[in-house]
Formats: sequence, structure tokens, C-alpha cells
Amino acid sequence: MNDMKAAGQMKQLVLTFQLDAPPEKVWRALSIPAFREKWLPAETLVEAEPISSAPGEEVRYRLREDAPPFLESVVTFQVRPFEGGTELRIIHRLADAGSSAQPASAANSNRPALMRAA
Repeated sequence: MNDMKAAGQMKQLVLTFQLDAPPEKVWRALSIPAFREKWLPAETLVEAEPISSAPGEEVRYRLREDAPPFLESVVTFQVRPFEGGTELRIIHRLADAGSSAQPASAANSNRPALMRAA
């Protein structure tokens, strides 16, 4: 029960990495489709084009799971210079913030649950 409650409350995952490559090289790997395809296949994307992009700084893609319930999410890649390399921040969040791990109640009953006495 606690696991389901925690899963319903988790809205985003944030990861930060320090890379030895220059920011320009990391940006090319994120923004050029031929390079991106090697680590983020087009099948996982809703659309091949990014949702938004600030050249050299940030790019966002919409993803869709390939298994039910086929949830959609948005992944944001932020690129920043960092001591001779690059800091890459990845923010992954569900696109539908209203989704939850618990099923909704039945829509075909307006009455409260009743118990019968024996």
C-alpha cells in the first residue's frame, strides 16, 4: 500500500551528470536526429521533433511507453559548461500530472456501498 502511494506522488525524476565532453559535442548528441537515434530511438518518441528547444542550452522531447497503459512523459535535457566539461541535467516527468497509480472508482454507480445484514 505504501509503495502505491509513493508511486502516485512521484511526479518527476531528476538526474545530473558531469561529462568530459565539451558542451557543443553533448548538444549535438541531443539535438541532431542521426546522433540522438543511437541512444534515444525514434520509436520511443511521440514525435521526432522536440517540443521546445533553446539552442545549446535545453531541449525537450515527448516520450510514450510501448506497453500498457502507454503513459506519455516529457524529458528535458539541460546542457551547462562545467569545469572543462559539461553538466547534463535530465528531468523526466509524466506528461499527465493527474494520472495516479490507483484506479478510479466506478463511473456507473451514484450510490454508496451498502452492506446487508444476515
